[in-house]
Amino acid sequence: MRWKEILVEGSKMRCYIARPQQANGGGVLVAMHGPGIDDFIIDICERLASNGFVAIAPDFYHRQSQPLIEAWTKIKDTQALEDMAKAIDELKNFPSVDKRRLAMIGFCMGGRLTFLHAANNSELRAAVVFHGGNIMVSGDTLSPFEQAKNIVAPILGIFGAQDDNPSPSDVEKIAAKLTLLGKIHNFNIYQGAGHAFLNFTRLSAFCPLQAKEAWDKCLAWLNQYLFADA
Repeated sequence: MRWKEILVEGSKMRCYIARPQQANGGGVLVAMHGPGIDDFIIDICERLASNGFVAIAPDFYHRQSQPLIEAWTKIKDTQALEDMAKAIDELKNFPSVDKRRLAMIGFCMGGRLTFLHAANNSELRAAVVFHGGNIMVSGDTLSPFEQAKNIVAPILGIFGAQDDNPSPSDVEKIAAKLTLLGKIHNFNIYQGAGHAFLNFTRLSAFCPLQAKEAWDKCLAWLNQYLFADA
């Protein structure tokens, strides 16, 4: 199985699903970046599957018609939360997924949505935010930053020092908020890296050394918090 349509409020949401040959019991929701479910996001799902996780990446643009010009600006937080809840339900339906071992990771726009979903789903055991911009910006509900008090899942943050959204000062403010709230988190700012530095399809942004270290941290974080009681 690679693609599946899930009905959300009368709209068909296309999802990419990667299944492992040897499952470890974990399920990971992957939140796409602005370009959508492209080769990079598909590769991330396959990488997760190669490490034992069932991964699902929902298309948050399913309510929009073509052409998708700056489609990310048209996503409503309340609708995205519904989409993410449906994707999590789909993960739970896989026999190889332990419903107690659910996580989420996201990139750019998806990093923001990961932070938002973590504040709205207490079932998540771990979350990884890759250079999530606009976390302190509200949509049609309170900003993810303003909802941080509701976060349960430990959050790993991956950011580039040369990024301007989020900038290093933005990252410091978000980290300080999580510290004040007593939330488990570990934020990492990579020198020599800018926005989307894990994206191998964007050669101008891709930083292979930093990308490998960041991905290794992501896998370690998922394994640490999803299987702490195993």
